[in-house]
Amino acid sequence: MKNERPDACRLAAWMALLDAHRQLTVRLEAELERGAGLSLAEYEVLYRLSQASGQRLRFNELTPHTRMTKSGVSRLVDRMRHSGLISTERCPSDRRGAFAVLTIEGRAVFRRAATLHLRGVQDHFGRHLDDEEAAALRTTLERLRAAPAAAALSR
Repeated sequence: MKNERPDACRLAAWMALLDAHRQLTVRLEAELERGAGLSLAEYEVLYRLSQASGQRLRFNELTPHTRMTKSGVSRLVDRMRHSGLISTERCPSDRRGAFAVLTIEGRAVFRRAATLHLRGVQDHFGRHLDDEEAAALRTTLERLRAAPAAAALSR
């Protein structure tokens, strides 16, 4: 089997991606915590729910969009429910399933947090890319995001 280690250029690109991601998420999370009292994970759940049909998603639909395990998402949803940001509803077609549903309070908190977060994304990320760079980065990242699924299908 051929040695498939990345060359120096690709390894440097990988390390730069990891470092940039860490720095950006630390900054954005600190701003969200300070300005809206939310973690980045909580914001992401509110965002996903705000975009979903009926502003509701099954727990298992939230998990792939986070860096958390199923039990981690379940604990996060529990905390958010106790904070009044979301409610939970049983799934009528699956007694074991449940929906996370955005509450009125959750929508209000999300709107305030979104303004802050989008400003942070622009300040810490967007302003450093021209339109061409942003398009190229998006294309590359979307290709990378799709690659594991394609590789798994070919096995």
